[in-house]
Amino acid sequence: MNKAVFLDRDGVINEVLSKRVKFVNKPSDIHYLKKVPDAIRILNNAGFKVFVVTNQGGVGLGYLTEAGLERIHSTMKKDLKAQGGIIEEFASCTHKPYEGCACRKPEAGMIISLAENHNIDLSLSYMAGDREADIEAGRKAGCTTILIAEENEGNLADHHFPSLFEAAVFLSSKEQGE
Repeated sequence: MNKAVFLDRDGVINEVLSKRVKFVNKPSDIHYLKKVPDAIRILNNAGFKVFVVTNQGGVGLGYLTEAGLERIHSTMKKDLKAQGGIIEEFASCTHKPYEGCACRKPEAGMIISLAENHNIDLSLSYMAGDREADIEAGRKAGCTTILIAEENEGNLADHHFPSLFEAAVFLSSKEQGE
């Protein structure tokens, strides 16, 4: 079985609600956070398959089309691959917020589906996100959780780092030590 790192998108990989961009609704809105391509490459080199699990309620609300979301994810996949980082697949919940689906985080549907389709051992895998819903989804799926944020108020996650890069360095060194 494989091991994986499941990443939230907005706030972990790219900027959102920043001075440059409010929401990512087209490829030109993508602004990667510092050292994200390096982080993904480090995770790949440590033997992790990397997946993105993202709530994209803007599609259900009509702010973005499915085709537009696919263009954004294709651009991200291409950009990151050009810098040596491989994202295996993007999984998106495009339902409206509060629609009650099993895929929208904090539910674990996207993670579990990816694990089944890619032969992932969730007990050896991690979910990294910047919000409580990401951490809760990871826990429900049986992953070790990583909060990407300046502070870990209430000790939400198993691990806490201010950036994906620092989390990747930690996971890489942990894998080398095992």
